[in-house]
Amino acid sequence: MSTIKFCRECNNILYPKEDKEIPRLLYACRNCDYEEASDNNIVYKMEIRKPSTEDVTGDFKDAVADPSLPRTRSIKCANCNHSESVFYLAAAEGEEGLRLFFHCCNTNCGHRWRD
Repeated sequence: MSTIKFCRECNNILYPKEDKEIPRLLYACRNCDYEEASDNNIVYKMEIRKPSTEDVTGDFKDAVADPSLPRTRSIKCANCNHSESVFYLAAAEGEEGLRLFFHCCNTNCGHRWRD
């Protein structure tokens, strides 16, 4: 359970802040320069980045073996005419937004295409 901390100089509320020089958690005042180190040194970071096709699929064998990716038998592979493929949404190189990609599940083919 966290408690509200107050600035010793101006009595305003202290807010969590990441120390950029030493990886630790600080509490800092937004009104003055007062800072104090936290008893808990866990610093939570959230990185937001645009996913790429490689992030989602990695290698062909990984994509086909991934149980979290949905499969379809309604779209045949244009390369080998195999009826099973996995599909996923991913960012296409140099394009905005997400596109629907398919991977043929035939181990001899591995063809990838997008909708």
